[in-house]
Amino acid sequence: MSLSELKVRTAKPKEKFYKLTDGDGLYLHVAETGGKLWRFRYRFNRKEKLLALGRYPEISLLDARKRRDDARKLLANNVDPGAVRKAQKQSKVEDTETFEVIAREWHNKFKSRWTEGHALKIIRHLQIDLFPWIGARPIKDITAPELLAALRRTESRGAVDTAHRLRGICNMIFRYATATGRAQHNLAQDLIGSLEPLNRRHLAAITEPNEVADLLRAIDNYHGSFVVRCALRLSPLVFSRPGELRHMQWDELDFDKAEWHIPAQKMKLRQPHIVPLSKQSLEILNEIKPLTGSGIYVFPGRTSNRPMSNKAILAALRNMGYTAEQMTPHGFRAMARTILDEVLQVRVDLIEAQLAHRVLDSLGRAYNRTKHLPERKKMMQTWADYLDGLKAGAKVIPLSLRR
Repeated sequence: MSLSELKVRTAKPKEKFYKLTDGDGLYLHVAETGGKLWRFRYRFNRKEKLLALGRYPEISLLDARKRRDDARKLLANNVDPGAVRKAQKQSKVEDTETFEVIAREWHNKFKSRWTEGHALKIIRHLQIDLFPWIGARPIKDITAPELLAALRRTESRGAVDTAHRLRGICNMIFRYATATGRAQHNLAQDLIGSLEPLNRRHLAAITEPNEVADLLRAIDNYHGSFVVRCALRLSPLVFSRPGELRHMQWDELDFDKAEWHIPAQKMKLRQPHIVPLSKQSLEILNEIKPLTGSGIYVFPGRTSNRPMSNKAILAALRNMGYTAEQMTPHGFRAMARTILDEVLQVRVDLIEAQLAHRVLDSLGRAYNRTKHLPERKKMMQTWADYLDGLKAGAKVIPLSLRR
């Protein structure tokens, strides 16, 4: 039976709290102290949830029913009202359909699929470059010229790459808003080609064997932090992405099998990955273990519960005299990819699988993490031995002559 304003107003406290049900998930929670709180009970993704709708008498029965009906409309569009409430609190607005509220709702929904750093980078871009200009606007009222004007503010300060990245983020936000019934059209899709073209620069890498030899000797003679020096020495041997190396944890290492197991949430393609560890890699890890082995991260920052800074290896390369046009932390991957293919003539599919690129077999299926693991282990040891040979001064033929 539905509630009446009189019944709500005259409800008295009892020894224990009790509920007065109105219908469709709405009820009044009457506390032992006499406080009266509106609650909406609902199910989302097969889980029962509870949403606070406010306190009586500030929120009347009529107001509570309106809030319940608004929440039920969101559920009808497969949107969690609790997620919307969280986004509202973060954006500090009451409107449930502003660009900022929906952007934060989208971010909260999908950030578990990203690395922590990537999720933080996305929300920072939104907070700095979009929320101040269109955050408070109802998303259904935003026009393509209005969105383009916001993006061009970023472009005008020379951050062309960031402007393009923001358009891509907006594409996902507007697509989500359209799918959940809060927008009629994906405006960001219409803006393809409207920004200044990107001047694509490849991340610099040293790939000539003689120059690689010089770099390896410079790393061995690096006199900075011992942790950074160990990370530098390991970088060419495992040629993982810089972020993966920084976040390496001791519990991911299997010394008996000589393997580094990287969980899916740390990988770009969200697939678990195995890095075979050469004898040389194990030696470096055993060197640093007495110093950092009692903590979480192999290469910690100033505190043991945080990984090394994402600028640490870059700064070390610059201190060694290598410019941005010569070598980057990501360049160790291109170094391995080029030399393994063109000098050591390793099968390309093995190299690509070890780089954690998407590799398909003859039936169009992606290789799993254990595919060709014995061959990849052999490749990684051959690579490590080759690098040792370069450092020792082995005679090499420059790639330019090989080509």
